Amino acid sequence: MIPREIQERYAELADRIRRHDHAYYVLAKPTISDAEYDRLYRELRDLEGQYPPLIARDSPTQRVGGKPLEAFKPFRHGVPMMSLDNTYSREEVAEFVERVRRLLPGEILEWTVEPKIDGVAVNLRYEDGLFTAGATRGDGITGDDITANLRTIRGLPLRLGGAVTGSHGSSSESDLFQRRPSIQIPRILEVRGEVYMPTAAFDRMNEERERSGEERFANPRNATAGSLKQLDARVVAGRPLDIVLYGAGLIEESGTGVPFEQRTLLKWLQELGLKTPEKTWFCRSLLELFEAIDDLDRLRKDFAYETDGAVIKLNTFALRDQIGATAKAPRWAIAYKFAPEQAETQLQKIVIQVGRTGALTPVAELTPVFLSGSTISRATLHNDEEMRRKDIREGDWVLVEKAGEVIPAVARVLFERRTGKETPFQFPRHCPECGSLVSRTANAGGDDLGVVWRCSNPDCPAQVRGRIEHWCARGVMDIEGAGEVLISQLVKRGLVRDVADLYKLTVFEVAGLERMGAKSAQNFIEAIEASKNRELWRLLFGLGILHVGAGVAKALCRHFESLDEMRLAGIEELTRVADVGEVIAQSVTRWFGDPRNQGLLERLRAAGLKLKSTPGPAATRPGPFTGKTFVLTGTLPHMTREQATAKIEALGGKVAGSVSKKTTCVIAGADAGSKLDRARQLGVTILDEGQFEKLCAED
Repeated sequence: MIPREIQERYAELADRIRRHDHAYYVLAKPTISDAEYDRLYRELRDLEGQYPPLIARDSPTQRVGGKPLEAFKPFRHGVPMMSLDNTYSREEVAEFVERVRRLLPGEILEWTVEPKIDGVAVNLRYEDGLFTAGATRGDGITGDDITANLRTIRGLPLRLGGAVTGSHGSSSESDLFQRRPSIQIPRILEVRGEVYMPTAAFDRMNEERERSGEERFANPRNATAGSLKQLDARVVAGRPLDIVLYGAGLIEESGTGVPFEQRTLLKWLQELGLKTPEKTWFCRSLLELFEAIDDLDRLRKDFAYETDGAVIKLNTFALRDQIGATAKAPRWAIAYKFAPEQAETQLQKIVIQVGRTGALTPVAELTPVFLSGSTISRATLHNDEEMRRKDIREGDWVLVEKAGEVIPAVARVLFERRTGKETPFQFPRHCPECGSLVSRTANAGGDDLGVVWRCSNPDCPAQVRGRIEHWCARGVMDIEGAGEVLISQLVKRGLVRDVADLYKLTVFEVAGLERMGAKSAQNFIEAIEASKNRELWRLLFGLGILHVGAGVAKALCRHFESLDEMRLAGIEELTRVADVGEVIAQSVTRWFGDPRNQGLLERLRAAGLKLKSTPGPAATRPGPFTGKTFVLTGTLPHMTREQATAKIEALGGKVAGSVSKKTTCVIAGADAGSKLDRARQLGVTILDEGQFEKLCAED
């Protein structure tokens, strides 16, 4: 029998944490310090450990499930989940409005305009206020049950009714608990929305994936879709997903107060604790609709997510019911898509790049064209499947755009300009670098989904060059002078086949290369020698183990004293390390279990590199910054980012790539961007370089 006071304390803790989660993840207005939140969370978790029967389905600790699924089960929507008709034409928007007017003669028409988030549509089901299921749209009638994956999204409440009234949040913890909404929760509610990946978080994730030897995601929507397809919710929990809700399907009410129009629906969803679009417009005429669309187009670059259009909806639900829907889409709504800045150019040639993991990536060589502030001469084609889907051929005239306004990509082929001289591209079945067979299999993390071709030869010169360039990079082993041209010559001459060969080079061998004199060769050899004393985490990062970026390498080297100890650790022990999940643990054990890699480590050991931690930033050593998390942004006037990181870690602190409520301090230099804005929004302490230096000196 669990004592009553324990049950009451547990209920109080769970309720407080849910409300603080809502304030932070939904309203972006935290009400308590990170330390206080962590204290509450630990107390809740300890109570659950001591009294397991207390654990509720909607407990804040129960967001990630256990074993991976074998397959997604089907989920039938209570009300069909339709897609929208799209248009890029204002004339068609006007025709849409006139069409609705003809269907509703004499009625006063009111409209809402909402951002069209470029994500994945989902349907959430709540029963008596508890989140019980979530699914993709599928065919509109039945979708995939992705409940376990959706539960990992912190902005999605597991219980309704935990919000404060209003859309702007509360200014204090006491305000948060005094302003409970007086709203009745339906017995069953299906609410529709969009799962997305914030743009800044997507960029950080791609940088980390690239450092870890994984393929970059093409865009935030693909990353979101790929994440939600994962059968292991623990993988999804590591992806920075968020959600916005904007509509309802089935509602079985247990009282009154169900909305009758879109405007009040959004307010109602907010009061239930759900995250809704940050900006909407209410319009009474076609002119106001166009003004709202223009306003959204101006504002959308400031949103945290990619927005590719405006959704126009008839406001009143009764009028929607009168005009109904076609077989595919409602007659009362339309999506106006913004045309991205594009340019026409000719695709001269398709070439294949081979990365250090063996992945073959097709790249379009273009007639140079100016686009969005820069001249574009190359654009990624992502993979073989994407090329075939778009029917891209050498010689085609194409429209290019900057995906996410950053990465040049081929949007589509201008088929009307084809002459018949264009040549279909045959994706090679042998590596263009070494002639080895290529295979089309998913990578260890399951993210390729069978669409990436990889060279099967680990000794492929392109892979060797990529691995050595990674090892020598400034943020890794930091070998001065190891540029792309020099490394290419070393590999081509057969002087270097892997990173261990670097430590056998002589001044005479290097001086014999093109554009290398005796002095340059001597400097390079000295830089290689100096790298033998780098911290263990840099060496581990430099090995290029799939999924092991700088952050994971540091975490592993704080936990294990040597690579030998790490090699002998099992999956269970590896997953006890902060930031290490099962996918990373499997990748690490797979790498250390390969005899070829074991031989490489022995050769590095024989060359004099230390495979054991020495006292320093990577070792487990407390300091005045222990338990504190710092974020660096912008350019500091007198120190590099690596030097600032080293200072923080030497004092026991941790450097993170993004600002969150757990961030202790942001160090900001010139041209600081979204991280600085996020820090101000969350009330995180911000220091310049001088203040940071003073803080280090004080500690």
